[in-house]
Amino acid sequence: MAVEYDGSAFSGWQRLTRPGEEGRRDEATVQEAVEAALGFVAGQPIATVCAGRTDAGVHARAQVIHFDSPVARDPRGWVLGTTTRLPPSVCIRWCVPVAADFHARFSARARRYRYRLLNRPVRPALMREYLGWERRPVDAAAMHRAAQVLLGEQDFSAFRTVHCQAPHARRNMHAINVGRDGEVIDFELQANAFLHHQVRNIVGSLLVVGRGEKPEGWIAELLAGRDRTVAGPTAPPGGLMFLNPLYPPGCGLPAEVTLPDA
Repeated sequence: MAVEYDGSAFSGWQRLTRPGEEGRRDEATVQEAVEAALGFVAGQPIATVCAGRTDAGVHARAQVIHFDSPVARDPRGWVLGTTTRLPPSVCIRWCVPVAADFHARFSARARRYRYRLLNRPVRPALMREYLGWERRPVDAAAMHRAAQVLLGEQDFSAFRTVHCQAPHARRNMHAINVGRDGEVIDFELQANAFLHHQVRNIVGSLLVVGRGEKPEGWIAELLAGRDRTVAGPTAPPGGLMFLNPLYPPGCGLPAEVTLPDA
């Protein structure tokens, strides 16, 4: 399944309690909402696995999940039945059957994120839940040039939170692009996987360069130094969207989450 959600009112994707336990007060998660809806359609509890967890306040366009069900429902039934039991901020985009060895997380070869920033003197009123904001002038071209040092397999210790539980900080950055369209700057990143807060920490550090407070070569220094305490601040979550994971063509998934043939 592909799940689309506005993360503004959620404490992230991941369920905070075990199945059957009462949820923490005022800490709703997307996983809890989706599993409750799926369980209604299936007539029994359903557990899900996602392609990549998202933090509180972060959105997703196509979060891919997998689950096993002992009851048969056609894809349309899963999509419509589940969506009708979800809050307005969550929907199921599509559903397809997959092979027994498919895994939403481990079968994925890449993940794509976008951070959208409004760059103008006045804060946003429209679409404010989906935008970061920087009031000072920012040089998008300088940030793009500075970011290219992050390509390839690197140790991203300088850009992960101290709370990150990953066993190591090495990730392979496939692409990173920074571009401006009027007052909006988009940061688009693709990697094999991401660390906790990695995208938001990279954006926060690039903004230091974009404002002219540090030279473009500073990003390379941060990467080599592997010290989170000297890097830029963590960008707010609202501007971040998990666009989609990417899987090999043999998985039989829709084009938007499938790698092109080599």
